[in-house]
Amino acid sequence: MWTPDPSMFVTAAQKAAEAKNAGLAAYKGAFDAHLDEVAGQRQYDSRYTITAYAISTNPAWAAEANTFIAWRDACLLYMFSLLSSVEAGESAAPTIAEFVGGMPEIAWPD
Repeated sequence: MWTPDPSMFVTAAQKAAEAKNAGLAAYKGAFDAHLDEVAGQRQYDSRYTITAYAISTNPAWAAEANTFIAWRDACLLYMFSLLSSVEAGESAAPTIAEFVGGMPEIAWPD
């Protein structure tokens, strides 16, 4: 007689957790891509590159980096607030385009 292996079963809770993780990964990927795109507006390779200029001896580059860092932090607050609202059932999960479109705009220094 065949005995099923319990480790092979996937529960509804496991499926829900996997779906949630996949959704969070999609938002995280879109978030990171948007940050890289905005850094590219000033010819930086990525979100990592621009933040390294925060300690630059060139005042213009340091100003751009610090502006980016403050903007990134505002975007993180937006993301955490939105995802918390969705998890609490207070709002529906936005599409990726709506999520990215709702991020604050950056105001680059002159």
